[in-house]
Amino acid sequence: MGDGRKDSRQPIEVWGHYRTSSGGKRDVPIKDLSETGCRFYDKFSSLMPGAEITLRIETLGPFPATVRWQDGGYVGVEFQHRLYGPMFDHIVQRLSGASRL
Repeated sequence: MGDGRKDSRQPIEVWGHYRTSSGGKRDVPIKDLSETGCRFYDKFSSLMPGAEITLRIETLGPFPATVRWQDGGYVGVEFQHRLYGPMFDHIVQRLSGASRL
C-alpha cells in the first residue's frame, strides 16, 4: 500500500452521520471503510484536517474520529480507536449488503 494507509479499505455503501464539536449533524454516505478510518461524501463539507468529529455508521457508534483530508466533497477520517474486528466485519458484510463467499 503505497498511499501510507495502515489498513486496506473496503468499498462499502452505507449511510451514517457525523457531529462536529459545535453540535452540527450531517447525514452522509460512507464510501470506504477500514478498521482505522473511512471516507465519506459531504458535498458542502467545511471540515478541515485536524477537526474532531463523532461518526455513526448506520446505528453503530458513535466513533470519535479526526479529519485527515478533504477533497472535492470527499472527507477522509481516522478513528481515534481502531474498530473491533467483528464490528468491522459486521459493517462490511451485513450493513453494506456485500455477499462474501
